[in-house]
Amino acid sequence: MSVQALFQAYYDARRHKRSSTSALAFELNYESELLRLYDEIISGNYQIGPSDCFVCFKPVQREIFAAGFRDRVVHHFIFNYIKSIFERLFIVDSYSCRVGKGTSYGINRVDHFIRSCSLNYSQDCYILKLDIAGYFMSLDRKILYQKVLAVMRRYSASIDFDTDLLIELIHQVIFHDATKNCRIRARRENWIGLPKNKSLFWAAKGRGLPIGNLTSQLFGNVYLNEFDHFVKCKLGCRYYGRYVDDMVIVHQSQEILKSLVPVIGEYLHSNLGLTLHMGKVYLQHYSKGVAFFGVVIKPYRKYIGHKIKAGCYKNIAFWNNFLSSKKERATGEQLENLMASMNSYFGLMQQYHTYRLRRKLLSRFSKDWRRHVMVKCAEGTVSVG
Repeated sequence: MSVQALFQAYYDARRHKRSSTSALAFELNYESELLRLYDEIISGNYQIGPSDCFVCFKPVQREIFAAGFRDRVVHHFIFNYIKSIFERLFIVDSYSCRVGKGTSYGINRVDHFIRSCSLNYSQDCYILKLDIAGYFMSLDRKILYQKVLAVMRRYSASIDFDTDLLIELIHQVIFHDATKNCRIRARRENWIGLPKNKSLFWAAKGRGLPIGNLTSQLFGNVYLNEFDHFVKCKLGCRYYGRYVDDMVIVHQSQEILKSLVPVIGEYLHSNLGLTLHMGKVYLQHYSKGVAFFGVVIKPYRKYIGHKIKAGCYKNIAFWNNFLSSKKERATGEQLENLMASMNSYFGLMQQYHTYRLRRKLLSRFSKDWRRHVMVKCAEGTVSVG
């Protein structure tokens, strides 16, 4: 293992995280901290520290375990080494945690599926959308580790680092119980309404990965990789795509799609210990459209879903109320957070026909913000003022 690889992992981990308390504390003496971390890893003495646990409500209520900064450095270190190995094994239409295959790519692919299967809307086709109940909290760590181990052993000859050392780190990350010694950074009432199958505190023994870790996103893809190939090759589903646990299949026959539901459910249960969420099975004619990545895809058009629009309105109201309740002027960091938040919304919206919506949203900013904020739109950088 080279020290340069660990330094690169540090630079990756601190991106967009430099203002956090743990990142600032690490950065004060980052060179000595990294060298100490390097020594711990190569000597086999590295131990994962406590995580911060809280609940976020955007876009939906989720329990998050945020690892300490030095542990995030290790996560990036692992990710940087193994992502290229697994990338060659994933199907094209797996959209989570992959460079160049994010939100827009997934939406455009599903739109392409519908157009191709319906011969550009000239014949019938149907859309089947499936969801796995409590996916991350149901992952069997032993099954996941065996899948990762098999790939690592298979490609060990072509890997230019100590494979055994990396496998040991992966073993620690997968089998680490984030609920032990974690720091609760939220009020207890924030957990009200959160289903038990979405909380790591209620996960069965040996199951569950913390949402919030970079490695969890990658391992979530690894866990379902063989299932993806099963659907594509064994079941012959040409028009199939998946984002984490949300699956979309497009086919000309409604009956064939109906018959796939129990087959897929049985495979997930028998091979992976997972359960389909039967309350979220969606099967409709393409003309009814389908919601994917927060965007509703219909013939000849794609538009922003209600949840994203509502979230954006709430975000603007929050910042307006925040400033009006403060006697002092907003800090540079607060303005930066506002711009980052709004640009994430507008970055998605600018890809669709949302000019009027964006102008309407911009008009909701209070006058106090107008002189500060610049928001990126498709037409260029637009001043709120």
